[in-house]
Amino acid sequence: MFPRPTQTSVPNSYEHETLPFVLPTGFREYDARWLLDKEINLMGIQALGMGIGTLLHELGVPPAIVTGHDYRSYSASVKYALMTGLMAAGLKVNDIGLGLSPMAYFAQYALDIPSVAFVTASHNDNGWTGVKMGAHRPLTFGPDEMSRLREIVLSSSFQEKSGGGYLFHGDIAQRYLADLKERCIFNGKRLKVVVACGNGTAGAFAPKLFEAAGCEVIPLDTTLDYTFPLYNPNPEDMHMLHAIAEKVRSSKADVGLGFDGDGDRCGIVDNEGEEIFADKIGLLLARDLAPHYPGRSMVVDVKSTGLFATDPILAAHKIDVEYWKTGHSYIKRHLAEKNALAGFEKSGHFFFNSPLGRGYDDGLLTAIMVCNMLAKTSGSLADLRRGLPKTWASPTMAAHCSDSEKYGVVDRIVKYFQALPEGTCFLEGRPITHLVTVNGVRVVLDDGTWGLVRASSNKPELVVVIESPHSEERMHQMFKALDAIIHGNPEVGAYNQELPPLHKNKSKGHV
Repeated sequence: MFPRPTQTSVPNSYEHETLPFVLPTGFREYDARWLLDKEINLMGIQALGMGIGTLLHELGVPPAIVTGHDYRSYSASVKYALMTGLMAAGLKVNDIGLGLSPMAYFAQYALDIPSVAFVTASHNDNGWTGVKMGAHRPLTFGPDEMSRLREIVLSSSFQEKSGGGYLFHGDIAQRYLADLKERCIFNGKRLKVVVACGNGTAGAFAPKLFEAAGCEVIPLDTTLDYTFPLYNPNPEDMHMLHAIAEKVRSSKADVGLGFDGDGDRCGIVDNEGEEIFADKIGLLLARDLAPHYPGRSMVVDVKSTGLFATDPILAAHKIDVEYWKTGHSYIKRHLAEKNALAGFEKSGHFFFNSPLGRGYDDGLLTAIMVCNMLAKTSGSLADLRRGLPKTWASPTMAAHCSDSEKYGVVDRIVKYFQALPEGTCFLEGRPITHLVTVNGVRVVLDDGTWGLVRASSNKPELVVVIESPHSEERMHQMFKALDAIIHGNPEVGAYNQELPPLHKNKSKGHV
């Protein structure tokens, strides 16, 4: 029998080598992440594997699973510990070795296996480890599965079964890249692209793909280095985006492509060195796809620009756009339920359903879709950006609020807005037209200005985003009004960053 994991404190040296140790806090809404040794040990990882296997048996899926690992000093060790637990639970483990999260998702289809457990902490600092899991391709676990997994692991409610085994697949990377290359439609146009990987795992694969596709590749930080010596590979991080922008300008590239640590997200910089946030890239891609797929639906997360709801090109082709919960598992699941064509998340997760993709998030496929779009236009990416209506948007701000309090605070804020009479003016002369409450509350005014507050999925924070298509001043007014309600709750602390002062960087408000 498996011993019960230690749950509340770091074990002593003897216990650390003989007992599973798993802190409950590592189980997030749709994946799992811990600081290795400080919050979980290798026996705890083994227990996690046993838990995943037990859960898959409960879900009634075939006892086989795809696994692999990112490039960190300890990720292979973590994977081997995970695999011993998976095999002890009776699963046949199919190991793809070093890879990307979307490469493991691809392997589910290439090997006809429904389940996946890929070892990665994405863009987190070295020292972190984690697992992205799923039981029904192309979906990954959501809160129900993660809650049940947490219960199984922390109570040691394991099902030990015979029949487990191991098989290594050394050709998945080549098959994955070949599949992506077939999706490159550049019409003979030789694009000059900066491929930036932040020293993350994508550096082993992304440059090869775009070179094979006929692009002139300008590599940036593509040498694998798990210490991330310059900045974390995070396409939302302005340090990474600024480095890409500088390289694009100095090399006169057509586009800058930035990938996160496990390759499932992509950030874009245009040919003038302007960082285009992922929701605006999503809108450009939606416009590009709409004439070819009229009547299809698309899903965007609630942090994304309001321009999706009012875009005339999408409306002309009867594209139905729905705002949905933030989080790659939520968007992926809703995309499958609606059979939507595409999904876009402001963090840089993009999803393309058949015939464009298989429904999972893949940063390399996203980059291909952007390059395909560029190959079809006579102008530049900067020209496409300037073709979008201008809006003034805040950064994604986060106000501290403990994990035990944040959901209750958001519930109170939602109920406050729901109790307001129809047509209530939130700003002077600006009535509320509707509320989006699938994930916190997004308050939309009659001029298109909106403000969002939601509980962070994996941090003790409330997430706040504001956008106005009217003016920078209106955006600031909306923030002030919404913040007064947010900080009417004493549990809410300071923001991780303040809203930039009025008129600061005004020329960049639209990106």
